[in-house]
Amino acid sequence: MICEISGRNFIFFKNYIMTNSALIKQIQSSFVQEGRPEIRTGMEVEVYQLIKEGNKERVQRFKWLVIKSAGKSELEKTITVRRKIGAFGVEKIFAIHSPGIEKIEILRQFKVRRKSIKFIRDLTGKAARLKEVR
Repeated sequence: MICEISGRNFIFFKNYIMTNSALIKQIQSSFVQEGRPEIRTGMEVEVYQLIKEGNKERVQRFKWLVIKSAGKSELEKTITVRRKIGAFGVEKIFAIHSPGIEKIEILRQFKVRRKSIKFIRDLTGKAARLKEVR
């Protein structure tokens, strides 16, 4: 049963009141992958992604730098990763709790003071270096 009290919606389950945000969190909890690390901007990560080719599956590894992390709820968390390959910069966006990702390993952590380090796209050579945190 859904009831509106002073502009907020509440859902009643057997004498238990649940807000919309609590209900969404409870529903999303079944889709959250266990064992995923807390990933922040400035980390070098290795992502193991499942690739389907026809009726075969294989795991492909990507070793990238996290330049942005986004998403409010646990299930919405995404990371934008970047790698320079030759003369080109390649970026990919991964949903952390996607079933297409087998695992994520953190290799290194660099010192950054921002949530998004997209400015690193324009830097080359020594200017693009980051200081590693041990």
